[in-house]
Amino acid sequence: MALTDHHDVFIGATSDGHTFLVLNRPVPQAPQMLTDAGFTARRLHGRTVYLLPPDTAEDAHERADVAAYGLMAYTHDLIDLAWTTRRPGPAQDRPDVAFRIADGVFTATAATDAAHDVLVRHGFLPTDQTRHYLLPDALSERTSLSAVVSAEAHLHAHGVSVHVDLGIPTVQDIPPAPPRTNPEPRPAPNSAVTRRTR
Repeated sequence: MALTDHHDVFIGATSDGHTFLVLNRPVPQAPQMLTDAGFTARRLHGRTVYLLPPDTAEDAHERADVAAYGLMAYTHDLIDLAWTTRRPGPAQDRPDVAFRIADGVFTATAATDAAHDVLVRHGFLPTDQTRHYLLPDALSERTSLSAVVSAEAHLHAHGVSVHVDLGIPTVQDIPPAPPRTNPEPRPAPNSAVTRRTR
């Protein structure tokens, strides 16, 4: 399973500055909400991906917030790891903490010692390299994603700038849709179906 597939809604950013949103389950009114917020729908690798191009950097955070709040009326299983939505303007050149996700490995690099306690509190282990941290391999990908989200929020609350590199260089590198499972069997035409009434 790709890291984009663990939550109902995944918001991320490619290294070249595209903000993207993936829906992993149908959400009522989502296409309209997302296009109203300025996202463009694009069919890519068997899934619909909603995109904001790099030239929307100044207001990508506002557009993503509008979309997220609308979607949260239907699901709270939403994750936002897009560095493009953190602050207006171009990509952060020198963040205080840089998270990197590549080939299932979750790392963090801190520019100063100030982030040490926060990273360790959220499960990151120091490595032999100075100010370099790693999440244990034993954690599931979903748990590791949650650790990054929690650590990022905690760091942000302390005024520490953060950049999350998802290891997705361009839009074309967004992982394909997961294979579909067989649909649930439908009841035979003459079998009784129980309906719930309000």
